[in-house]
Amino acid sequence: MSGICEGRVVVITGAGGGIGREHALAFAAEGAKVVVNDLGGARDGTGASAGPAQSVAAEIVAGGGEAVANTEDISTWDGSKSLVDQAIDTFGRLDVVVNNAGILRDRMLVNMTEAEWDAVIKVHLKGTFGVAHHAAAYWRDRSKAGETNDARIINTSSPSGIFGNVGQTNYGAAKAGIAAFTVIAATELGRYGVTVNAIAPTALTRMTEDLGFVKKQEEDLKEQSQAEADWNPLGPENISPLVVWLGSPQSNGVTGRVFSVAGGFISVTEGWVNGPSVNREGKWEPGELGEVIPDLVAKAAANADMLGNRPSA
Repeated sequence: MSGICEGRVVVITGAGGGIGREHALAFAAEGAKVVVNDLGGARDGTGASAGPAQSVAAEIVAGGGEAVANTEDISTWDGSKSLVDQAIDTFGRLDVVVNNAGILRDRMLVNMTEAEWDAVIKVHLKGTFGVAHHAAAYWRDRSKAGETNDARIINTSSPSGIFGNVGQTNYGAAKAGIAAFTVIAATELGRYGVTVNAIAPTALTRMTEDLGFVKKQEEDLKEQSQAEADWNPLGPENISPLVVWLGSPQSNGVTGRVFSVAGGFISVTEGWVNGPSVNREGKWEPGELGEVIPDLVAKAAANADMLGNRPSA
């Protein structure tokens, strides 16, 4: 029986390990041809190795699938273009981009260096933009030539970006930017037959193993019975089914959305909306707002916690 992505060509960044590796294997299992991109660096983005990307591509091929490795640095303009070009040159087309690559350089705001800020923004935000841009240009040109697209971009945001997490102003800002990028790109690219969505995943990987909220979930898991623990709610493999579905023809019509996903949990996150408000139909004096703003804030729903839940009253 054919998979839901049979014959589709998929580019996945940061696919040498963790969630990205699971994406690559899952897409291949559903019949996709996969370009496995990974620079092969450390968690903080330093260093490089061809090994991770080549290993995952070889694993797919050994299982009867089709895959090639790519070790370009997608945070550079030329690197992101080379990745898209390789997919088209190797497999003749491109249908899906999964922007997953990322690094961490966590630091409290008062201690964060310019280099730590720039590196994280470059990989996450510019890397997402670069690959999406070059893929979108390809699909636009196809559309202008009279060809049809059923294409997908799936970006990776984070609970840190949409809910916030201490010590991650750089990472959270990049991930919040990716969420906004997703919503805007969806409105721009629909005319070319392209949908754009994002996920905000929670899983235990090299990237998240020392984050407080992930450690707490890991401790809770250890307290479960052995029967329950046979399934790991924090396993990165739990994230990929949604991503594969979003990359399939079945997801046509779903666009501009950010999904929280962890274990068996999937939620459509609901973005910024206007809450309690007041309008005097004229200019306010600064001193007048002391009687207005605190009341509005008191009426407003509290910000969600790191898991996306409203704090109890």
